[in-house]
Amino acid sequence: MPQAGERAVQGPGGVIRFLGLVLLGAVIGGLAALAAVGFVAAVLWLNDLLLISPRGRMMFARPELLALATVLVPALGGLVVGQLHRAIPERRPHTPADVIAAVQTRRGRLPARAGVLSALSGLVSLGAGASVGQYGPLVHMGASLGSTAARLLRLGRSEDNITIACGVAAAIATAFNAPLAGIVFAHEVVLRHYALRAFAPVAAATLVGHVIATNVLARGALFHVAEPALPRPWEFAAFLAIGGLGALVAGAYMRSILAVGRLAGRLPLAPPLRPALAGAMLGVAALWVPDILGMGQETLRFATIAGAFGGLELGVVLVLKLAATALCLGMGFGGGVFSPALVIGTLFGALCGTLVAAAGGAQDTFVFYAICGMVAVTAPVIGAPLTSLLIVFELTGSYTLTTAALASVTLASPIAAQLFGRSLFDIQLAGRGLDLSSGRSRAVLEDARLEQLMSQEGVTLRPDASVAEAVARLGRAGHGEAYLVDAEGRYRGSVTLADLEVIREQGEDTRTVDDCPQTPRPVLGPQTSVWTAMRHLQEMTGEAIAVVDDDDTFLGVVFEASIARAFLRYSDELRREEHGAG
Repeated sequence: MPQAGERAVQGPGGVIRFLGLVLLGAVIGGLAALAAVGFVAAVLWLNDLLLISPRGRMMFARPELLALATVLVPALGGLVVGQLHRAIPERRPHTPADVIAAVQTRRGRLPARAGVLSALSGLVSLGAGASVGQYGPLVHMGASLGSTAARLLRLGRSEDNITIACGVAAAIATAFNAPLAGIVFAHEVVLRHYALRAFAPVAAATLVGHVIATNVLARGALFHVAEPALPRPWEFAAFLAIGGLGALVAGAYMRSILAVGRLAGRLPLAPPLRPALAGAMLGVAALWVPDILGMGQETLRFATIAGAFGGLELGVVLVLKLAATALCLGMGFGGGVFSPALVIGTLFGALCGTLVAAAGGAQDTFVFYAICGMVAVTAPVIGAPLTSLLIVFELTGSYTLTTAALASVTLASPIAAQLFGRSLFDIQLAGRGLDLSSGRSRAVLEDARLEQLMSQEGVTLRPDASVAEAVARLGRAGHGEAYLVDAEGRYRGSVTLADLEVIREQGEDTRTVDDCPQTPRPVLGPQTSVWTAMRHLQEMTGEAIAVVDDDDTFLGVVFEASIARAFLRYSDELRREEHGAG
C-alpha cells in the first residue's frame, strides 16, 4: 500500500487530504507569524532595556555607567547562553542547517525541546547585543512549529517536510514583509524542489503570516527606499564587479565564522563559558564602535543613504562587523547569519558606491551600490539568489533596483559556490558528514544505514571447517560465498564456492577453509551509509558485504540486491514526493 501523500491526488479522498494539508499550512503560518512577531518584539524590548539599541543608550539617565553596561551586558548574556546550551544534546543551538538536514535526509521530526532552547538562546543573544542575526532563530522556530504539528497529527515524512517548509516560509514572510520571498526561500533553501503538492500549503502559510504581520500586528518593512534615479548603462558593469567582489566578501565572512569555531574548540575554556568571553570582547570593541552591537538594523538603514557614513567609517564598521559576527557565532552565541550578512553586504556596497562617487560618479544612484552589495554578499551566504532578489523587490517595490541586484547575483552566487560552497549551511553540514553537493538522493542514501538492510542468511563457517563441508553447505544454501567466523564470533575473512571447487577437484577437500585462498572483500560497520556501500560495490564482484562491529564481531551481511532495492526505493519515494500532485 502506498503511504499517505506519496501518490498523486486521485478522487475525492485525495482532494480532501490535499485541502486538509493546505488548511494545516495556513494554521502553521499563523502560529509561526505570531511567534516571529513576538520574538522580534521581545528582542527590541531587551535591546532598549539592556542599553543595546541607540534609543536605549540615548535615554539612559546615567551615562557614566554606559561603558560598564556595554561590556557587562554581552558578557552576562553569553554566560546565560552557555548554560542554555548545556541542556541541548549537541551542546549548541540548532540552526537552519539542522532544518535543511532534517528535510533533505527525510528524517523530519525536529526535536521540540531543542527548538525551544535554541529560540531562547537566540533571544538572549540578540537581546544582549551579540552580533548575530534574527532570521536564523525565526526560521528554525517556524520549522519546529511545523514539525511539531506533523508529529501531533502523526503525519508521514513527506507531510512533515511540507509542514516544516510552511513554518519556514511564514517566518521569512513575516520578518521581511515579503510573502513571495518566503515561498521561494522554503523551496530554494529547505525543500530544494518545486512540487504542486508542497506549493499550495506553503503559499497558504505565507499568506496568513503576511496578513497577520501587516494588518493585524502592523509590522513595518525592514527598510524603505525612495524611488531612485535610473543608473547609467556603464554602472551595470560596476554592479557586475560588485557581484564578483561580493562573492569574496561572502567567502571571507563564512570562512571567518568557521575558523573562529575551530579556534574555539582548541581554547582551554569550557564550552559554556566561551560565549561569555566573546561577549566581553565584543563589548570592549563596542566602546569605540557601537554600530557592531546587535542586529544592526539602524546601520543597515543608514548605509543606504548617500553621505550618512564616510568612506573610512564604512570600511572600519564593515571589517569590525564581520569580525564581531565571526567571534559571536564561532564562540557559541545563538543566532543567525542572515542579518549580519545583510549589514555587511550593504556596508560593502555603500563603500563601493562611495569610491565610485569619489572617482567622478554620480551620487543619485548611491542606493543601487548599497543594494547590489547587500545581495552580492547575502545570496552566497544563504545559498538563495532568487530569494535575495525577491526580498529586494518586495521591500523596495522597484523593478530597476531589482534588475541592478540581478547583475550582482549573476556573478556573486556562481563564484562563491565554486570557491567556497553553495552556502554556509551546506558547508556546515558537510563538516558534519552530510554532503548535499550531489543532490538530495545522495543525502538520503548517506543518511540510511546498513543496519537497516542486514541479513542473517549468509553462510558462516568455522575456520577449521573442511573444504568438503564448506562446498556442501554452500550448495544446500544456494550461495556462492561463505564468511569465516571463529568461536568468539569474530570475522576472519571470506571464501567463494568457485575457489573451493577448484581445491576439491585437486583432491584436497580435507583441507580447512582457513588454509584456502581468501577472496578480498570490503568489511563495513552497521552505521556505514548505503551510499558508501554502493561505492564499495563498484570495486568488487560478489553477492554480499560482511558487516562487523568495532571488535570485528560478525553481525551479518548486506546483499548487493538489498542495496540496489534500497536505492530504487529511496529514489522512487523522492520522485513521488517531488513530482506528485497530492
